[in-house]
Amino acid sequence: MQQDSTSDRYVTPGGGDAWAQEAAATGRRGTQRITAAEEIAAPAEVAEALHLAPDTRVVLRRRVMLLDGRPVELTDSYYPGSIATGTPLAERAKIPGGAVTLLANLGYTPDRAVDDITARLPTPEEQHDLRISEREPVIVLTRLTFTADGTPFEYSVMTMTATGRHLRYQTKA
Repeated sequence: MQQDSTSDRYVTPGGGDAWAQEAAATGRRGTQRITAAEEIAAPAEVAEALHLAPDTRVVLRRRVMLLDGRPVELTDSYYPGSIATGTPLAERAKIPGGAVTLLANLGYTPDRAVDDITARLPTPEEQHDLRISEREPVIVLTRLTFTADGTPFEYSVMTMTATGRHLRYQTKA
């Protein structure tokens, strides 16, 4: 069965658990497991994306997205420590209303997001975590979210199974 995904619901505050809602719309069950929430030195790619000095502290939230109990996506979201340290983003628990709503309440309302999408074969760790073979491709979507003044405040890397996945993007002209 194909899993359709639209980007707009994931960057709109006040929407709740977008993954669960998207799955429910197709009669399926979408859940997530938070596997890490910690402060780390920003990897070079993350520091560059978030316009931070190398090794600046960021909060990493690592999640496994499940569809009907099966892992289908690995998501790592990074937030500048100046925004996320000491907030629920740094805790290993679900956030009421979702991260996008919490960030909006902290003054970081999404104005635009830039998504980059690539496909490749999975790493051995991804094969294990997603329960796929080395021959099954994965889609890697990176999303950088900005405020209206151009401040980047969230960088996410989503590695998902490609089989049965359909991504849809809609923009306003």
